Amino acid sequence: MVQVNDRRGLVFAGVVVALAAVGIYLSMRPASGGSQDGGPPRTAAVSTPTAPPQTGTSPAPAVSPGAFDIYRFLPVPKEQIAMAADVAQRFAVSYATYRFDEDPASFAERLKGFTTVEMGASLARDVTTPATVDQNRADEVVSQGSARLKTIRNISDGSIVFVVTAIQHITAKSGSQERSTDYAITLTQIGTEWRVFDMQRADAGQDGDTGDGTTQ
Repeated sequence: MVQVNDRRGLVFAGVVVALAAVGIYLSMRPASGGSQDGGPPRTAAVSTPTAPPQTGTSPAPAVSPGAFDIYRFLPVPKEQIAMAADVAQRFAVSYATYRFDEDPASFAERLKGFTTVEMGASLARDVTTPATVDQNRADEVVSQGSARLKTIRNISDGSIVFVVTAIQHITAKSGSQERSTDYAITLTQIGTEWRVFDMQRADAGQDGDTGDGTTQ
């Protein structure tokens, strides 16, 4: 009977030791994060926010001076500007060229070849004024004219204002001299032709009468 009790005591002591060992093992085991297979702990995926789409407009392409064509932005084509400039320059030469023994009416008709009807009539009155004619004849004035384009003062559809320098090389009994005058000369388009519509001194502080040119 004593032996049986001794055996039971040994078994009980063994169970106590086993339970204590299990408790120590469980207390020292690291947390598994819920994983039953003892694998490495899971990590949460971190999402990187994407950049918002660009909402600004793209920059305009640079304007290259070498490729920039100013004539594309003018109301009158390049060829027509050249035609009008030629008329303005030839008119200025003709206006600055006269002589004392020339018939004033012939001088007026020569100028009318470049002008509108109204402008031609106005110039005819100026160059045939008796006081002017008599003064030129008395001094035997001979003027040889030349001209050069200086600038474009105004340009619109069917009308261009040029500043033209008219030069007079004058010989007379009173002596020789050279005169240089800048004129604002307005050209207006009538059909396929360019005509002088107005002329005044460029230093008058005005842009010149721009006329009412029409293209047909």
